[in-house]
Amino acid sequence: MFIDTHCHLTDNYLGGDLDAVLSRAAAANVGMMICPTADPADIECALRIADAHDNIFATIGIHPDYANADASKYLTDAVLQNPRVVGVGEIGLDYHLGRDTRDAQIKLFESQLEIASRANLPVAIHTRDATEDTAAILRAAPVTGVMHCYTGAWEFAKLMLDRGFYFSASGIITFKNADRIRETFAKIPIDRIVIETDSPFCTPVPFRGKPCEPAYVTRMAETLAEIHGLQLSEIETILEQNTKNLYPKCQDK
Repeated sequence: MFIDTHCHLTDNYLGGDLDAVLSRAAAANVGMMICPTADPADIECALRIADAHDNIFATIGIHPDYANADASKYLTDAVLQNPRVVGVGEIGLDYHLGRDTRDAQIKLFESQLEIASRANLPVAIHTRDATEDTAAILRAAPVTGVMHCYTGAWEFAKLMLDRGFYFSASGIITFKNADRIRETFAKIPIDRIVIETDSPFCTPVPFRGKPCEPAYVTRMAETLAEIHGLQLSEIETILEQNTKNLYPKCQDK
């Protein structure tokens, strides 16, 4: 089966069309999905979805867009000890629209890394135009996890590989102008790669113009198979095992 390691399935993103999305995913051999949170208001919905579906898990975290949120209020022991919660994410830094909230973002990021470390959970990292700060903070944090929707340079990837991180390929890897990203994923060892849709964002070729959804995650697998010279069936098996290594609480599925 294929696994979508990062797809936003809560009502704020799907508008109540979850059953149809899951049906199309099943038809595409997408057997497991991991639903992250970004807005603290999505946490309750993500937990409800994961509890209702045997093949959906959740990562719980607060995106840097909500830099003034109090992580301890939402990432409680009760939430993180839920068997359906496999990690803390998505968390990180995003300076793309400016650095006005830089200090608050860093404070939120560091607090969530500390919570993840105490809970012994992997993290899903969002970083955009913030490589230097992200690297410095993670260098000091006793956590491992995945660089979500990775589009960065090989130099940063090498640094995070040495820290034990995985790298997630989104639909961006299929874009015509994404040669540099494909070159980076060609250098990353195949046993440290997972795939995601980041639904409803980053729709892959040839589905551009439509909202992204988990059924499309097979396109990332096909692209990685081409990059690494593997058959699709081989990459399917490798990616499934990588995901279960990244998120040990998924092992029983």
